Amino acid sequence: MYSQIKSIALRGIEGIKINCEIDMANGLPSFDIVGLPDAAIKESKERVKSAIKNCNFTFPLKHITVNLAPADIKKEGSVYDLAIFLGILLCSEQFSPKIDITDTAFIGELSLKGDVRKINGVLPMVCCARDNGIKRIFIPYENYLEASFVDNIDIIPIRHVNEAMGFLNETYEITLPALEKSEEDEVFSQILDFSDICGQDEAKRAMEIAAAGGHNILLIGSPGSGKSMLSKRLVTILPDMTYEERLESTKIYSVAGVLPSDGVIKTRPFRSPHHTVSTAGLAGGGNNPRPGEISLAHNGVLFLDELPEFKPSSLEILRQPLEDGKVTISRASGTISYPSSFMLVCAMNPCKCGYLGHPTKPCTCSETSVQKYKSRISGPLLDRIDIHIEVPPVSFEQMQQKEKPETSDSIAKRVNKARKRQQERYKNTGITCNANLTPSMIRKFCLCDEMATNMLKEAFDGLSLSARAYDKLLRLAKTIADMEESDIITAPHIAEAINYRALDRKYF
Repeated sequence: MYSQIKSIALRGIEGIKINCEIDMANGLPSFDIVGLPDAAIKESKERVKSAIKNCNFTFPLKHITVNLAPADIKKEGSVYDLAIFLGILLCSEQFSPKIDITDTAFIGELSLKGDVRKINGVLPMVCCARDNGIKRIFIPYENYLEASFVDNIDIIPIRHVNEAMGFLNETYEITLPALEKSEEDEVFSQILDFSDICGQDEAKRAMEIAAAGGHNILLIGSPGSGKSMLSKRLVTILPDMTYEERLESTKIYSVAGVLPSDGVIKTRPFRSPHHTVSTAGLAGGGNNPRPGEISLAHNGVLFLDELPEFKPSSLEILRQPLEDGKVTISRASGTISYPSSFMLVCAMNPCKCGYLGHPTKPCTCSETSVQKYKSRISGPLLDRIDIHIEVPPVSFEQMQQKEKPETSDSIAKRVNKARKRQQERYKNTGITCNANLTPSMIRKFCLCDEMATNMLKEAFDGLSLSARAYDKLLRLAKTIADMEESDIITAPHIAEAINYRALDRKYF
């Protein structure tokens, strides 16, 4: 006797269609699962066997073989329990559905009494099922909110295997959970706002430009000058996420098992790992590689506070993702790539004590100590950061000013306006912001007038810019032009962009 049930495997943030083939033959009773299963899948034999008995069915005393095809792909996790359970009942003729299940997939972990438990990675699995022509998919009830993000496929959330069998026999009607609106975003915006920051007009301008073009930024200043406050409020002025960005970010959080309560990523992520984070924690890893902080920050912000305190090996991990927009993790079992296109926001003191160049407090560091502190940041990493801005101490008069600073909402409107210009200009190119422009696109879109070209040449020679820094200067100038609704880069745009690279010579 033979039966076949469709399920979905997960590799990175991509799903793979799996056929669970069950063969039942006479002979000594046995239960084998083949097709490169991991330990969690091998243990599903006991979960499925107990669930069958506790749901008042008979576990067949036959030679049972379960094959997870294609057999050359390593299978992980407990997502195949539901498919194996139903496949055995079909094969032993204890279950005969009235609804055709040839275009139906089943994913879910079973308890010993047949409850269907929540799993990670449901969203990319549902997307894979839809893309492979599957019309209906059964998932755990608790995963419905994230799965509902996908259109053009019937999603059936179940709490127990009896509900799936009742639905397929047309004797049970599934009740879909209510889609509740999350208030987390509103609470977040009430807590953090740019109007909380007194003074720092130049730093705010730099943060606005960074948000408008998706540029990386480094804030340098003494303790208490407002570097962390500025960085944490950046997320409140970032442009709205597109549908594709929300879908991709939600996939990553789904795989990592850290989705918010409403099951969907609605605002751009903000990740702020501690400086003691390991290389694997930052880039991702493990025996079964999972996303790290740089992938969880995809389409959002990765904030590294006290940048020189991070391990040099951890910082150098950032170089490939900053260039390629993805991180690749290689293990003996294979290679997995996770998307990691993020804004890098860094904050650091100018020296170990933090008071180098402070107007009132003297620096206690020796020249050797200052150089050693700065040398923890490599030149190649600095070269990948578009904006370097100094954050000076706030004066008493600025703290006492009566006029309320500009709010995040008003800044966000300008940022959204500039970003929409970019999205319209780069439509159908796979690029959504100036920071991601390729060299060929820079030559096509970053057009300068004569004065701007001459100023750019002087800066290139005078500051000894690298080819990468030259490209970043043009990308940055293009963002400044977009904020002024100019199609051509002019000399003032180049001048302001150059100003954001001036700290290279002062501190590094």
